[in-house]
Amino acid sequence: MGSPHSTRSLSMTLFYLFILLSSNLLTLFISTTFYASNPAENILIATENTISEPPEFIAFTSPKDLPFGMNSNFDSDKIYSPVGSPCSLFRDEITRYMSYKVNGSCPDDELLAQKLLLKGCEPLPRRRCRPAAPADYAEPDPTPESFWSTPSDSSVVWTAYACKNYACLINRKRNQKGFDDCKDCFDLNGREKTRWVESRNGIDFGIDDVLSVKKAGTIRIGLDIGGGVATFAVRMRERNITIITTSMNLNGPFNSFIASRGVVPMYISISQRLPFFDNTLDIVHSMHVLSNWMPTTLLHFLLFDIYRVLRPGGLFWLDRFFCVEDQLEEVYTPLVESVGFTRLKWVIGRKLDRGPELREMYLSALLEKPLQNSW
Repeated sequence: MGSPHSTRSLSMTLFYLFILLSSNLLTLFISTTFYASNPAENILIATENTISEPPEFIAFTSPKDLPFGMNSNFDSDKIYSPVGSPCSLFRDEITRYMSYKVNGSCPDDELLAQKLLLKGCEPLPRRRCRPAAPADYAEPDPTPESFWSTPSDSSVVWTAYACKNYACLINRKRNQKGFDDCKDCFDLNGREKTRWVESRNGIDFGIDDVLSVKKAGTIRIGLDIGGGVATFAVRMRERNITIITTSMNLNGPFNSFIASRGVVPMYISISQRLPFFDNTLDIVHSMHVLSNWMPTTLLHFLLFDIYRVLRPGGLFWLDRFFCVEDQLEEVYTPLVESVGFTRLKWVIGRKLDRGPELREMYLSALLEKPLQNSW
């Protein structure tokens, strides 16, 4: 016979098992009763979550019935307008951005739009309003004069910027304290005049030296990521090569300036998927933008996106990537090599503009997507 002690132990064990089973059954009952079996309540919750969105945002993002029903290209009878998923995270900002008179004038809100883009609300929703244009717009100079001439002040709406004319932008490196992105870029008679003309200091590759690694005429189209005022694109245009330049307007009318020079600007942030099909571009270039300020995982995704859009045999020119000395070998060299490029040039030098004690380094590399077995 079992002892009284063992009998009590068995009873307690059975009691705890009963409590555990009962609590699980109760949880299951509550979840199925109030969620799975009550879809009306779920719809109400979803409606309450979207009801605070501005009407124009809902009008743009809601599914639209295709006029002729099911379409095999869409594999749907509806079309959905794309916006960045984080847009809904910033309801105050998106409400301001999407509040306007339909068929009327857009608010003067370039800074708001750019902040939304930089937060990841990309692409922005389309709007049904007309943006402001300069009151006395001046036609751009004809090419090739426009490549190296400063456009008219009346080609820009200046309200979003500290400078209110190009003379201020040209002189801000000398007259303005504090940091601004590409502070001396608008001075086309300054440092821009000599960029990429020839190889210098090992770190700065010349365009003609880079182009010489491929058969003449096979580099025809490409992309410059974060290309400032598009001097790289102008240099390439002078060699009959078409380059699209991505740029934000960080306290300066970069996109307007690029367009005035006669090359193509693209207003997207560094985090957006490149809007090109696979295996199509001959060259991708980026100077300074790809560096250790970026989250490492975001950089890894971006490098693979560059690899994606380059054709087999295409070139990736990583221009003056900067980081701390230890990071170069421990983090960034393995990161770049993991993508699968072939090294054509790989030059490392010290970045000394902020002092040698910071142990900052530059990497300039010319990389090739393999012609065969690139995947």
